[in-house]
Amino acid sequence: MDQKKIVRQMIEFNKMAFDNTFRVMAILQDQSENFFSRFLERATWLPDDGKNAVNEWLGNYKKGREYFKDYIDQNYKKATDYFINHQTQEKEKSKK
Repeated sequence: MDQKKIVRQMIEFNKMAFDNTFRVMAILQDQSENFFSRFLERATWLPDDGKNAVNEWLGNYKKGREYFKDYIDQNYKKATDYFINHQTQEKEKSKK
């Protein structure tokens, strides 16, 4: 089997493993956020400024998580494109 094909399959497998792990992590974080939001609704002792700060923090955390996922997806795409383009270039060279 061609080594480049093996590397490409390894990259695809790692992407799938990352996506599944990230999805589970996101679900757990969303559940924690829901639990914490319900806690904040019932916390009458916490001032509104404190609740707003926590909600802003949770929003920024979600944005950071989405940014991280996009960044990883872009890099996996770059790696896959590199191997696909490299393979097609080699096939074209071998035809000549």
